[in-house]
Amino acid sequence: MFPGQIATVTPDKPAVIMASTSQVITYKELDEAANRLSQLLYQHGLRPGDHIAICLENHPRYFEVIWGCHYAGIIYTACSSRLTSDELTYIINDCNAKAFITSKYKADQAAEIADAIPNVDLRLMLDGVIDGYEKYENIVAQQSPLPLNDRVDGSDMLYSSGTTGRPKGVALNLGKLPLGSPNGVTSLGQFLFAMNDSTIYLSPAPLYHAAPLRWNMAVHRVGGTTIIMEHFDAEEYLKLIEQYDVTHSQTVPTMFVRLLKLPTDVRTKYETKSLTHVFHAAAPCPIDIKQQTIAWLGPIVHEYYAGSEGNGFVYCNSEQWLAHPGTVGQSLQGVIHILDDDGNELEIGQTGTIYFESAAKFEYHNDPEKTQASKDSLGRGWSTLGDIGYLDDEKFLYLTDRKAFMIIAGGVNIYPQEAENILVSHPDVIDVAVFGIPNDEFGEEVKAVVQPTVMPATPEEAKNLERLLIEHCKATLASFKCPKSVDFRTELPRHPTGKLYKRLLKDEYWAAAGRSI
Repeated sequence: MFPGQIATVTPDKPAVIMASTSQVITYKELDEAANRLSQLLYQHGLRPGDHIAICLENHPRYFEVIWGCHYAGIIYTACSSRLTSDELTYIINDCNAKAFITSKYKADQAAEIADAIPNVDLRLMLDGVIDGYEKYENIVAQQSPLPLNDRVDGSDMLYSSGTTGRPKGVALNLGKLPLGSPNGVTSLGQFLFAMNDSTIYLSPAPLYHAAPLRWNMAVHRVGGTTIIMEHFDAEEYLKLIEQYDVTHSQTVPTMFVRLLKLPTDVRTKYETKSLTHVFHAAAPCPIDIKQQTIAWLGPIVHEYYAGSEGNGFVYCNSEQWLAHPGTVGQSLQGVIHILDDDGNELEIGQTGTIYFESAAKFEYHNDPEKTQASKDSLGRGWSTLGDIGYLDDEKFLYLTDRKAFMIIAGGVNIYPQEAENILVSHPDVIDVAVFGIPNDEFGEEVKAVVQPTVMPATPEEAKNLERLLIEHCKATLASFKCPKSVDFRTELPRHPTGKLYKRLLKDEYWAAAGRSI
């Protein structure tokens, strides 16, 4: 389904509630606003299959923009509002965006990139306007609230890491389906989490991330209500659960950590009995944190493992997890195969690369090399996210490492090669390795180990060089992708062929943590 169908039955029902202001957007308002935007996109020549880029904070009009794209059959790329101008420009150009929608909150960056996105003909800004952009509210209000004819459903194309260190769009190749066609995430929400028109869903994460975006959309497809937090605050999260009788919420383990660190009297003064399903993904959850969360909230905590690529879906409920601590679950979509480096299938309990055998098809936009690398080497059509793990004798999956040493800090994916490419370009650096090290609150943080041209002679020199390199990285990349700290070594462990043994470095820092992920 889609909001327009819900609006014909319950037009005044809240589709979206903004947590900080209590602003309500009804299904009728959401549908009409999405129709107006779809009309505007059509008038500007965009047709089903064309691309648009969006860079917004958690904004009250976020979902009218997203649903407007769906109504127009547009493929949209939701960009992080924390990207640097260089990163944002690259994505807008790489996805072939014909339109770009942003907000006054991002005005400085919007002005900076204006001349670098020449193929974007339609540029809209919410909450204000600057040169080179049109005021979103004015131009959209002029459009008809009636639907376009013969609508096909739009879809997202979200970005992950590329082989060059640049992010790459995950193209799902869904084809042109009628608007409101059954959706995989929605079906999972109904089947696993009993989502329906009574669902009240609390969303505490940035909407440009795949999981929050898609789960909110799933709630709208079944006629529920989503409550959007502009920023996560642990006590506010609990307050909202009590205030709105929240039934569902999707989180990341960092949020569990922050909730559990609240003083006991604060954490227990809010009523959470309305909750029926709390589900998490995006990062491994420490076993003790998961155990404490289940003990506190009850056996309503669910976990899944999947990627934007949509090639597989692994799931476990609280009872399954307690019986198999540390698992991410059993496969519900796709058959799991654990392969060695030669493509041979490994025995139960043996660790290797995780592949899914499924009918799902995807490719990495403008990166056939990365697309090919995701397929199994023996040509069976199986695909991988690049993660490492093993199966137990009941086919429960355990992760032991992640693709290309990807770092997950607070549920945010960070790809080390981007920082490595920047740091190695500095004249004082000969060699560099970037990877994640343990962080009690965020799961991981970014660490760089550098072989400098000249080893610092004193702690003061080392601190100065560390500061210089971190600033050098931040000049190009978003700060969350840059190292929090830098260590120096006379040489990094490399094979004579040039291969960096990053695992040897990483293991040193994780040895005391009692975990490797």
